[in-house]
Amino acid sequence: MILLGVNIDHCATVRQARYRQAAATAGGAIEPDPVAFALLAEQAGADGITVHLREDRRHIQERDVWRLRESIATRLNFEMACAPAMVEFALRLRPESICLVPESREEVTTEGGLDVVKNRDRVKACIDAMNAAGIATSLFIDPVAAQIELGAQLGAPWIELHTGAYANAYHGAGRAAEFDRLVSGTRLGLQCGLTVNAGHGINYVNIAEVRTLPGLHELNIGHSIVSRALFTGVGEAVREMKARMNP
Repeated sequence: MILLGVNIDHCATVRQARYRQAAATAGGAIEPDPVAFALLAEQAGADGITVHLREDRRHIQERDVWRLRESIATRLNFEMACAPAMVEFALRLRPESICLVPESREEVTTEGGLDVVKNRDRVKACIDAMNAAGIATSLFIDPVAAQIELGAQLGAPWIELHTGAYANAYHGAGRAAEFDRLVSGTRLGLQCGLTVNAGHGINYVNIAEVRTLPGLHELNIGHSIVSRALFTGVGEAVREMKARMNP
């Protein structure tokens, strides 16, 4: 069984489009509530909840994260930049896992994987701090051998392969090559003793192929589930994705 982590960031994106200047993040006229979305996702079978607290706070806010920590019954996967302030926040929050991601204010959403090779010392310091606190670290990386092997050497127990390039090429000539890169990356990760997850751009169509990646442990999916929920409701959107992941 492949596990499903539901990323609720874009529920908060809808809220921030109207209530960015509000003093609160929930209650009264403020809607939608990403924490309520998370609870509905759990009820429908989500195995965990993922959020990304970005530097610019464009969607998820700190109060959302603390409310999730207090409310959800599954696992909290906290996506974060490899920065001292975020490391300090994560150590206070104590989620079940963190996922180190690259972050740029110019991007619409996370584009590309974390360069572990370039940021070796910062990544190692973060992994060490999380391991000492009993928090699992995942590295959001491209399916590149040097990145995967170094992630294992630095002591990260998990990696999350960035599937964005594959998703973008899905209807084009480059699809097969991008999928082969993911297969090779998954196999290498397993050989290195890593738990291999995947995420970014996964939807109700390409999931049919993504789910065949060998030894895949978990998928983190957000935008497609939030989008489908607009038409079917949160519960049905999550149930359908889980059914397609594990037919």
